[in-house]
Amino acid sequence: MLDKPRYSRVSDIIDLIIFMQSKVNGVSIADIQDRFHVSRRTAERMRDSVLNIMPQVEEIDSPNERTKRWGFVNYSLREIINFSAEDVALLENISKNADEVSQRELKDIITKMKALNSKQINSIENEIEFLMHSEGYAIRQAPVYKIDLDILSTIRQGIKQGLKISAVYNGKQRILEPLGLLYGEKIHLIAREPKKGKGEYNYLLHKLTDVKLTEKKFSSKGFNLQEYANQSFGVYHGEIYDVELVFSKEVADDVMKYNFHPSQKVTPQKDGTVKVTFKASGDRHIIWHLFKWGTNVKILAPQKLVDLYKDYLKDVLYNLNK
Repeated sequence: MLDKPRYSRVSDIIDLIIFMQSKVNGVSIADIQDRFHVSRRTAERMRDSVLNIMPQVEEIDSPNERTKRWGFVNYSLREIINFSAEDVALLENISKNADEVSQRELKDIITKMKALNSKQINSIENEIEFLMHSEGYAIRQAPVYKIDLDILSTIRQGIKQGLKISAVYNGKQRILEPLGLLYGEKIHLIAREPKKGKGEYNYLLHKLTDVKLTEKKFSSKGFNLQEYANQSFGVYHGEIYDVELVFSKEVADDVMKYNFHPSQKVTPQKDGTVKVTFKASGDRHIIWHLFKWGTNVKILAPQKLVDLYKDYLKDVLYNLNK
């Protein structure tokens, strides 16, 4: 008799089972490695542990690839997966501080979560209400932009099906190739506009009107939304800077825990200060962000960003002294 495969992290095994259930085509060894940051051998042991305790897991045929995959074909984890009152209350509180679009979509998700817990929903409703009253989020000072959900739905359909859309933007009729949506203080549609030539452009979602799907197909090949987003500080693209900053020792602890940009390198200095470097475009957003650090930050490079920051401060002082 063969020894039963063992893997000691029970939480990871449970997570893997749920991960398998969430993937229609199952998961591969490479998927397990990537999700749990483990070696191939450990990933194989984790799979074997799942196969040992969950006979419902099957090897799934992948006609378009040679990679082997495992998952659930005729079985559901609905009976063993539950959302706690804490889970629901957390989303309820987050939705309060979200933009209008996210609020509506989060409410729909919360409704589905409650439906999955229909057998015990009456018993957890009181607990949810208590948590809602005892935990919360501070009000976010940000403008509210009205978004037409029908427009959002049309754009999403265009992105998924690779169909061009027609729309009016800044008073002009345009044909756009929708590539993705970026959520920040405002929601931006990232799209190509053939009449402008090559490249991607940002369009404020709340300024788009009369949005309609066309029957014209386009290819998004070569575009990666995450890579696009990582090039900028905020959402606006432009000249890319090699930014070097130094923060005073008074804010060193905060800076060490702060996420400025995906490409950042944070280096403590011998004098207690902290040096931060990253590569990004969006000079105006960088300046606005640095302003809140007050006198605790100094721009070392590039000089162009230093000059822009000085001009910005001069404009602020000029307006105050009018």
